[in-house]
Amino acid sequence: MEDTWDTAAISELIRSRCDHDETPAFLFLGKKEAALLTQHLASVFGEDSVVTLHDTYYMGLDVVVIDSESYIATGGRKSVRTLQDPISRRPAWRDRDTEASWQFRV
Repeated sequence: MEDTWDTAAISELIRSRCDHDETPAFLFLGKKEAALLTQHLASVFGEDSVVTLHDTYYMGLDVVVIDSESYIATGGRKSVRTLQDPISRRPAWRDRDTEASWQFRV
C-alpha cells in the first residue's frame, strides 16, 4: 500500500493466515496504514463517523494501531466455535399444539 488502502491485499493477507477453521483476531497497523484505513472508511461512511480507529473492526479483525511508521500484520487467533456454542445445540423449534396432538395420537 502506497497512497491508497488496498482492500484486496488485506483480504488476501487474512486468507493467508487462516488455517484449519482458525482465523487471526487482530489487524496490526502502523501510523501510515492507520491513516490510509481512516481515509478509506471516511470516504465510505463519512468523515464524522471515523474519528478514531479505537474499537474498530475491519473484515472481522480488531484493528490495533502500533507506534511504528509503517507496519501491517495479523495476529492472535479466533476459532470457529459452532459445535461448542450452546445455541447450536438447541433443538429445532416445534409448535407445541401440533407436537402434543401427534404425541397423543401415536
